[in-house]
Amino acid sequence: MLTVHTTNGTTVRPGPGPAGLTALARREAPRTEETRTLTPEVAAAIGAAGFPRHFVPGRWGGAEGGFGALLTGVAEVGAACGSAAWCAALYAAHGRLAAYLPAEGQRELWERSPDARIAAAVVPPQGSAVAVDGGWRLDGVWRPASGVDHADWVLLASWTPGAADREHRIFAVPRAELTVLDTWHTSGLRGTGSNSVAADGVLVPEHRSFTLDALLRPRPDAARCHTVPYPMVAALIFAAPLLGIARGALRAWTGERSRASSPHPAAHTVLTEASTRIHTAGLLLGGAAGRADHAEITPLAVAENRRDATAAAMLCREAVDGLFRASGLRAQAPDHPVQRAWRDATAAAGHATLDPDAAARAYAAVVLAPEQGGPL
Repeated sequence: MLTVHTTNGTTVRPGPGPAGLTALARREAPRTEETRTLTPEVAAAIGAAGFPRHFVPGRWGGAEGGFGALLTGVAEVGAACGSAAWCAALYAAHGRLAAYLPAEGQRELWERSPDARIAAAVVPPQGSAVAVDGGWRLDGVWRPASGVDHADWVLLASWTPGAADREHRIFAVPRAELTVLDTWHTSGLRGTGSNSVAADGVLVPEHRSFTLDALLRPRPDAARCHTVPYPMVAALIFAAPLLGIARGALRAWTGERSRASSPHPAAHTVLTEASTRIHTAGLLLGGAAGRADHAEITPLAVAENRRDATAAAMLCREAVDGLFRASGLRAQAPDHPVQRAWRDATAAAGHATLDPDAAARAYAAVVLAPEQGGPL
């Protein structure tokens, strides 16, 4: 199980955990790729495994879980299906973002169930938000929104007027009030269904919005998972599926090599280099999750987490690259597990949150200005 959390004397059990989901995701992976979206069965299993409620506040029945537990669960699913792991990670992450809504907005999302699946397109701001009496009117197109086909709610972001000229504001919108556009035609992470969404005069009340700045401010009165600033954990969450994808590729490659009648001439080198990279990536992400769960929150800790998560993502991508190149003609078939892992890893590592240059600049800025390294 991902977590078992007790709140107000009630034990919250998020479901069977990732084990059942992993087996299902592996079986459904070909159909997920073919249809370019999660199958309904996998989407339901992600909810049953407790991913959407993982960071939901306890007062709504959520788990208020840790980042280490999320990393473990997502990586396990990722070894079976990168797309399922990507959506599981983001459903959890978006529940954490929605916890910054005013109390009335949170009530609308979770009063019936903490398992509401939330998709998002919040960076960069897109579309148009115009202030109206009691809230905002949204128009335009936002992309991409991973897992939106099976979402109950969608978080969208636009620029709005604010005290500092303009604000990056996030809005919670029922999925039923939006139009999903079939735009996700990709080589990797095909099954995430990261389609665009369109709004045509959608009205959002004030209590279903907050500004991005809220994600950067400490919240000492909240559970630990809600006191961690967004930059400290964003890259970690996006790198978690990659760790699973790389582990799955290594497992598939090793199994195939062990059954091969003529061994690859450099199998020992390929195996050792890939396993070393993946093991190192796991240590880096485990350390980053540990900081997020337990360490003092300082600018240096935030920068170290970005550094380590982006480095781990790069190691995973390099490992899968090596395995794919050493897989021979068999891996040229689109349904080959190593090819699918290679496509998924390449797509995942290209996400802007995992940009190693941006992480390096942020890390150097703190290290080379040590007076900035105190508690947030």
